[in-house]
Amino acid sequence: MVTDSALLLRLQTEVLEAVARGESLASTAELLCRQAEALAPGASCAILVIDPQGLIHPLAGPSLPAAFSCALDGLPIGPSVGSCGTAAYRNEPVMVTDIDTDPLWENYRELTGPLGLRACWSSPIVDKHGHVVATFAFYYRICRGPSVRERDIVQTCLHLCAIALDHEHSRQRNHRLAYFDELTGLANRGNFVEMLAQAVERAAPFGLLLIDIDHLKVVNDTVGHIFGDLMIRTIAERIAGAHPDLVACRLGGDEFAILVPGCSTEACLSEAACTVIAAVGGLIQADGQTIDPHVTLGGALFGADGIDAVALRQNADFALYHAKEIRRGGYVRFTPDLRTSMLERARMVRDVDLALSEGRILAHYQPIVRLDTAEIIGLEALARMRMPDGRIAAAGEFYAAFADPRIAWQLTGQIMAQVASDVRHWLDIGIDFQHVGINVTSGDFLRGDLEQRIVETFGQANVPLHHIALEVNEAVFMGGSDQVPKVVRALRERGMLVALDDFGTGFASLTHLLSFPVDVIKIDKSFVDRLGDDMASDTIVGCIIEVARKLDMTIVAEGIETAGQSAVLASLGCRLGQGFLYARPCSTHDTTRLLSSFAQQRDATDRLDKRSA
Repeated sequence: MVTDSALLLRLQTEVLEAVARGESLASTAELLCRQAEALAPGASCAILVIDPQGLIHPLAGPSLPAAFSCALDGLPIGPSVGSCGTAAYRNEPVMVTDIDTDPLWENYRELTGPLGLRACWSSPIVDKHGHVVATFAFYYRICRGPSVRERDIVQTCLHLCAIALDHEHSRQRNHRLAYFDELTGLANRGNFVEMLAQAVERAAPFGLLLIDIDHLKVVNDTVGHIFGDLMIRTIAERIAGAHPDLVACRLGGDEFAILVPGCSTEACLSEAACTVIAAVGGLIQADGQTIDPHVTLGGALFGADGIDAVALRQNADFALYHAKEIRRGGYVRFTPDLRTSMLERARMVRDVDLALSEGRILAHYQPIVRLDTAEIIGLEALARMRMPDGRIAAAGEFYAAFADPRIAWQLTGQIMAQVASDVRHWLDIGIDFQHVGINVTSGDFLRGDLEQRIVETFGQANVPLHHIALEVNEAVFMGGSDQVPKVVRALRERGMLVALDDFGTGFASLTHLLSFPVDVIKIDKSFVDRLGDDMASDTIVGCIIEVARKLDMTIVAEGIETAGQSAVLASLGCRLGQGFLYARPCSTHDTTRLLSSFAQQRDATDRLDKRSA
């Protein structure tokens, strides 16, 4: 005869094998109930799980009608919620030997009466932290309590239930980690890749939107990663809630993706993008900090813009990259010409990266002169690249690579190092020398270390900062980063000049000159080209010169190529300029010869820096 111990051991073995095989929690629980009922004739077994909100959900009850289990679903645990709800609430076994008279069942007898259930003994199942996660119950059709044998059975079942539930919790956690982003709860990159592949395989119309959070690094650097994470979570919630049909995923960092099912037209994709942009808007506030969040989107349509997952995603990425350059906070849809320009840019990035590593990035200098005497009062350092065949390439041939923040940062570092060395040499040989302008990009400001780099680079070469002018163009000034005016102000306080470069080509206006902390306004070549032939250009340049004079700022005209242009500028009150009429950008050696012959004397009154004039 088989002993009770052997029967319980068989029960335990069968249930643990089901768990090890990866059977679902529901099927494992049903197996446990049936085996327990076989060992305890006259008892009907039920297992209920308790969710984190304290609500009851049936898991297994093979001998009980489905309608009975459904009636329990969603009930809150409490001090008088039958045997199971009360056991979960108290975290202790509850034995009711007569349901018809026990007050714990007062509100639930209509469920048990028709089934002939007269008694119920329920025990809580706790996790490793001691929290109730389920209950295990025996129902009887006569008024009675459990036998000693039944107590042993239930004790074994409670242990097995705890193991199965813990295994399921671990499985769900691993699944969440594998397929969902921990910070936002959205589908993660791996999940997105699978969903995108499935959407392509179905071949039904859909659109793909790729999203970047604007200036997340600036937020992390200025107010900290805790606020940055809050910003990511808030934007994720807003994207996910933008529309029920949109499938939102977080790819990592500041990157998100959205699948737009049923989308087959440009208008549909544009509408989805506008919906997301509108949903993201709205201030985020915490701990006295306020951020106005913005996102930039690029989109592509399945079919029209790619028939496989790789092409579709790459084309949406091209569109996003383009949007970040020309339409921050907006949306751009992929067009075939974007692929060509992006691939060309990628080639330029590779070429410049190689040139940086091989020391083939050089500084050439273009003189800034007095228009009346052609004396050199300053220089602008311009990046050049020596090609493998020895040819010197102008910046226009590789300018697109500067859009890569890493490339821009490294290139600025190499140019600054050469400028520092050259300036030190000119000072050492006694050249009357005033200033060199160095150009910086958004990438230099976003790193957050521009001031430190400038101070260290020129400090190591023993070059006073009043010999250096920082040239910042309108796009960088107006780019929305709070770092730009802060760094510019700090460098001016250290004695550096700051020039607003290419004025008139971007978004700045004359009114912005009231708030820009600059010393020099450089009028863009596009205005100079039309001087003398276009009355509007003459008027605009004249206005700029007059406003700058009243604000005590120095004006430098760029791109002067003819004596006629120089004469018009002089008549309008402009005293300084640069361009091919006077000198093309040239090497350090040639610049040294020019300075030796044409540098303005130190006691002259025309200086870039009116603060020291």
